[in-house]
Amino acid sequence: MKKGKLILSLGLLGLIGLGITQLYFPGPAMVASNETTAAAETKPIASEQPAAGEKPAKPLPMVSVETVTPGVFSKTITLTGAVAPTRTARLASPGEGPVESCTVKNCMVREGDRVEKAQVLLQISRNKAARAQVAATEQLLKEQASELDRITRLVEGGAIPGAQLDAAKSKYENAKAQVAKAMESAQDYLITAPWSGIVSRVFVAEGDYVAPRTPLIEIFDPASLVVQFSVPETVSTQVHKNMSVQIQLDAHPGQMFQGRVSRVYPGLDERTRTRTVEAVLAESVDLLPGMFARIQATLIHIPDAITVPAFCLIQDPEGGVSAFVVEDGKAVRRSLETGLEVDGRVQILFGLAPGDQLIIAGQEKLKDQALVKVAAPGKTDLPS
Repeated sequence: MKKGKLILSLGLLGLIGLGITQLYFPGPAMVASNETTAAAETKPIASEQPAAGEKPAKPLPMVSVETVTPGVFSKTITLTGAVAPTRTARLASPGEGPVESCTVKNCMVREGDRVEKAQVLLQISRNKAARAQVAATEQLLKEQASELDRITRLVEGGAIPGAQLDAAKSKYENAKAQVAKAMESAQDYLITAPWSGIVSRVFVAEGDYVAPRTPLIEIFDPASLVVQFSVPETVSTQVHKNMSVQIQLDAHPGQMFQGRVSRVYPGLDERTRTRTVEAVLAESVDLLPGMFARIQATLIHIPDAITVPAFCLIQDPEGGVSAFVVEDGKAVRRSLETGLEVDGRVQILFGLAPGDQLIIAGQEKLKDQALVKVAAPGKTDLPS
């Protein structure tokens, strides 16, 4: 019994010793197994190869889209102009002589004076002969009037023939004409206002000697002040009477006034190639000739126009214009009819409808009916 236990104990000790020996001194079989495992771990994994005759699938081209939506489409132009009167009068001298102090009240006006119609503005001397001629013709008219009355009574009484009455009437009418002519000559030495207004310039001073047709005084009607500006030839046909405009005046900073086109000149200035336009303000504003003005005019206003970015349009070889839209995951080419272009956007008259998904980026190399992938909204920097 004791001998059997001893043999069992020795066997167990032998197995334990063999395990310890294999742990520190592995045998050839174990080393080969470890090398095989290590080789398997370091060997690169071969990529999967497509089946024979098959090509790898290409990624779909990526595009950005914009939903077609109607909106306001307008074209505005900003111009400069000035306040100017449309009713002015430059009075000249019909007679010859020196400018003198006149005996008429309010005579010899100055710039800024407000004058009334028929008011004497200036007097030229050397009119004594004219006044004497008026007196002489008036006296002659009185004599002819008396003679005509005497002849009329004689003819009515049958004392003289009626032919003498016709001669007397002719002399009387001739005397009347001489009086009118003499009075007109006398008035040539008094410069009067043709209508009420404001004196803008006085070209002569007291004592100046003037010749006939020499400019003397200029007046303007303050009620005729307008904002006058020039429109370039390129848009000259788009401005019309009664068009609304907005006007800013440097003399009234920070204010915007509503105006209306009151007159459009019929032709272009051959030197500047511009068309002159006049506008009046809708409200009462203190205006002076020469004030600087800025004018904003809306040439075109379409409340529900379909517009697209100009860069998304494609010029066809035939001369037409087209663009791509996304339909059922495909890029479909549409022929378009375009209208005006303002600030980089083009009006579409035909070919697009509200709700269409217009391709605005990535369309450079697309073909009709090509499958596409739509990028996230707002993403336009697509991979090339």
